[in-house]
Amino acid sequence: MHHFLVGYFVLSLGTLISLVHSKTDSPDVTALNVMFKSLNTPSQLSGWRESGGDPCGDSWEGIKCSGSSVTEVNLPDYGLSGQLGYQLSSLTSVITFDLSKNNLNGDIPYQLPPNAVHVDLSENNFNGNVPYSISQMTSLQDINLSHNQLKGQLSDMFAKVQKLESFDVSFNQLSGKLPSSFANLTSLNTLHLQNNQFTGTLNVLADLPLNDLNVENNKFTGWIPNELKDIDNLRTGGNSWSTGPAPPPPPGVHHRHPNGEEEQSHGGQKSSVVNAAIIALSCLGALLVVALLIAVFSRRRSPPPSSYFLDEERISGRKGFTPLQSQELFTESYVGILKDPKDFKSIDSGVAIDIKSLQKSPSMGLKHSVSGRVSFSENEFANRLKGRRSTSVHVIPYSLADLQNATGNFASSRLLGEGTIGRVYKAKYPDGKVLAVKKIDSSLFQGERLEGFSEIVTNISKLHHPNIAELVGYCSEQGHNMLVYDYFRNGSLHEFLHVSDDFSKPLTWNTRVRIALGAARAVEYLHDICSPPIVHKNIKSSNILLDLELNPHLSDYGMANFYQRTSQNLGMGYNAPECTSPSAYTLKSDVYSFGVVMLELLTGRMPLDCKRPKSEQCLVKWASPQLHDIDALTRMVDPALRGLYPLKALPPFADIIALCVQSDPKLRPPMSEVVQALVRLVQQSSINMRDDLSTSRRTEDSDY
Repeated sequence: MHHFLVGYFVLSLGTLISLVHSKTDSPDVTALNVMFKSLNTPSQLSGWRESGGDPCGDSWEGIKCSGSSVTEVNLPDYGLSGQLGYQLSSLTSVITFDLSKNNLNGDIPYQLPPNAVHVDLSENNFNGNVPYSISQMTSLQDINLSHNQLKGQLSDMFAKVQKLESFDVSFNQLSGKLPSSFANLTSLNTLHLQNNQFTGTLNVLADLPLNDLNVENNKFTGWIPNELKDIDNLRTGGNSWSTGPAPPPPPGVHHRHPNGEEEQSHGGQKSSVVNAAIIALSCLGALLVVALLIAVFSRRRSPPPSSYFLDEERISGRKGFTPLQSQELFTESYVGILKDPKDFKSIDSGVAIDIKSLQKSPSMGLKHSVSGRVSFSENEFANRLKGRRSTSVHVIPYSLADLQNATGNFASSRLLGEGTIGRVYKAKYPDGKVLAVKKIDSSLFQGERLEGFSEIVTNISKLHHPNIAELVGYCSEQGHNMLVYDYFRNGSLHEFLHVSDDFSKPLTWNTRVRIALGAARAVEYLHDICSPPIVHKNIKSSNILLDLELNPHLSDYGMANFYQRTSQNLGMGYNAPECTSPSAYTLKSDVYSFGVVMLELLTGRMPLDCKRPKSEQCLVKWASPQLHDIDALTRMVDPALRGLYPLKALPPFADIIALCVQSDPKLRPPMSEVVQALVRLVQQSSINMRDDLSTSRRTEDSDY
């Protein structure tokens, strides 16, 4: 009896201990499993595993928990290499995330732990962009990304990060102007931007509570705001600051002069004079003549219609802008993407600017042409493009002769594909560099000003995201207009799914989900991050390019103007029912097209296939009635997968498709919800997003 009681007590104690030390939450375990494999399974991380395990209960190296949730990942200076994995968004309880002073490379993951307060990824070898997910990290107080190789511009993503106290991106290769949403960082006291290539002014920082500001060794211009000169720790050397007195601000804007007094600009003074004149006229008729003389004099001093300065009265709703330089065609404050260059006409034409739309989208750019009849020869194209674009644009002008040599004079053997608006050729250079050149159909420029192409180049070049094929150059000579992109050796998703050859293996299920998620994030970026939103209009598998690791890169974005001019049918089989012409496309029609791409990933079938029985020729019509039938789903899955997929992942994947391809556009979800649904699918299925690429990868391109 005694032994029985002792045994019962021990058993009960063990049960109690197991309840106190509950196993780590499953999403946290999966995220750390993926991270461990992405870090090349380092032996110095004791306790870590590629699958399963109990990080909290087994005290994994560098991991701290609260209950069953991981709250800290502290691994600075551990000699780690590789990357951080694809599932950091699952670490929803992580407060501190520190992997500084390692040898991590590639892009910083698109999503960091969403509720993190302290993030330190400094002193690594990251070489992508600053991740957009920072825009949703509302608890973030300090983030250090210094001493990496980050590039591109800082997106306008700081509106909601109002708890941020310290931001350090020093010693990188970042460029462009400071985003206007910096003005929302009302808690920011430390800002380190030194040793980058930032341009523009510091005006957006003027009202922040900074006490430590370092902007040394950049390309800033203009004047250092007087509000910043009181900062205790201010370092500004190594820039191109202007000398002499600063120009007055726009009318009605308060400005603190060097003597410390705050005065109102001349616009306010003029208003006061006018009011005084009216009062005087009501009291003393003799002053009428004087008032008329003042009015005539003022009118003579007003700028002529052809002035290079914007009509400041029309944009009084905007906070602070910089007048145009004589050679420029865009305002210095341009940071947005024009939906259509025709939306904003020159001030000379007398068309009023829509102030409400400017206030709704403060990042919108304003176009101001020198004259309504401006034209210039083609050999001036590069100079005009350089003058009209913001300094955040980094595209290389290529000569026609250069591209002719690199493409074998656009030989048919170099043809990569033919799309709605032109052909794409492979350009090869002696140093091994390979590019893709999109040669736009010259007929699309009939009756169009040459400036239209430069506007499109300017707008496209401002788009930066890990899952889009970014523009690297352009050419406009002798009637030829071309866009130059990086070449993706693995071709397009269409080729992988539908073109049978001896060089590729079928895409695994995990890779298909990863492609779907990456492509969805690219479309989400166009729809939700860009201001104003960009409708792609031509989403299809042939416009999703795959890099060496089979990561997707969306191409053919920003071509809305060209699509408006073509009579060709965009994306046969991808069009939403309401899209009878290019002008009918909307954000929701993009969602429909994306759903068709997901159907291709699921079934391996083409959107339209005349070789199949009539009832199966249209993929959406054939598949839609079966998307909620598990037995039918298993029969629909691409035979190339040979049954190698998690059965439980089929219904949620099919549910996302069913929502996207609904005939009523109002019922289709926004792309942000599609991304969230795919992320949940990844988490629930415990999919390893960095699966063995050898199971689905093309062999070496012999024509590289």
